[in-house]
Amino acid sequence: MNVRRRLIPAALASALGLGALTACSSDSAATGDTDKFDVVASFYPMAFLAEQIGGDHVNVSSLTEPGQEPHDLEISTKQRAQLEEADAALFLKGLQPAVDEAVAQTGIKTKIDAAALTTLEDHGTGGHSHEGEEGHAEEEGHAEEEEHARDPHVWLDPVKYAEVAEGVGKAFEKADPDHAADYKKNTAALVEKLNGLNGTFENGLKDTKTKVFFTNHAAFGYLAERYGLTQEAISGLDPESEPSGARVRELQEEAKADGVTTVFYETLVSDKTAKTLARDANLKTDVLDPLEGITDKSRGDDYFQVMEANLKALQKALGAK
Repeated sequence: MNVRRRLIPAALASALGLGALTACSSDSAATGDTDKFDVVASFYPMAFLAEQIGGDHVNVSSLTEPGQEPHDLEISTKQRAQLEEADAALFLKGLQPAVDEAVAQTGIKTKIDAAALTTLEDHGTGGHSHEGEEGHAEEEGHAEEEEHARDPHVWLDPVKYAEVAEGVGKAFEKADPDHAADYKKNTAALVEKLNGLNGTFENGLKDTKTKVFFTNHAAFGYLAERYGLTQEAISGLDPESEPSGARVRELQEEAKADGVTTVFYETLVSDKTAKTLARDANLKTDVLDPLEGITDKSRGDDYFQVMEANLKALQKALGAK
């Protein structure tokens, strides 16, 4: 599976302190027909940035519906018109082919590619260790391609997300100079808050009984790397892929060796595989949210609340002291 299909991350505009927004609306009126700076975001993490940085000066809509897996997105005729009418598009190139194509074909002046604002890395299917992955690459049709794909889940690392935020802020300042001072101020406030979240994670995860955690798919490589943890994913970057029998046996053995207590799953994809592994290995299950979108099943109303819930889940599973 090419990482481009795996765009993680589904969207809606649930902004912190911005009230009801038109994000996720597919109506052409949602974007382009206002006197504000109209931004079309590809999915939730991009919409959240636009809302936080833009404040009252922006009108944000999202191409990905709440609860929808972003990599499944197909662009409608209305959404293409939405892009044409917008002042800016904010997306993560290489993750949603349909979005990349649509943005490239539009005459929109400001195209902000979040992937170009930080460094994407190759995390394979785990957080630190890739040992044993060669066998899986041979067994699964697309595993080898995933193994060397760039991991797109940068927003799950507050430090990298802050880097993206700074780049988005500068792009807004350039595209809408009349409100540049506010964009600069809002960006600084968001970056400060992300830095604070980073500190909270550092303190919360520095002393744990184990450093290894199991996830449904490899969404948490940046987070694991940032905080000295090891992610072991049942599947690769694609949450829909089925693990090999060898991979399941390997995880069962590793759970015993590393004191793993919990298999994490997420709200937007099936938990069947995670629960099967947990049952066979006598492990618990819990939710670790990759923040691809906010739904009524999310443990929080925005990025920060869900990330704080993720921290608590990790602390419990890893035996934080």
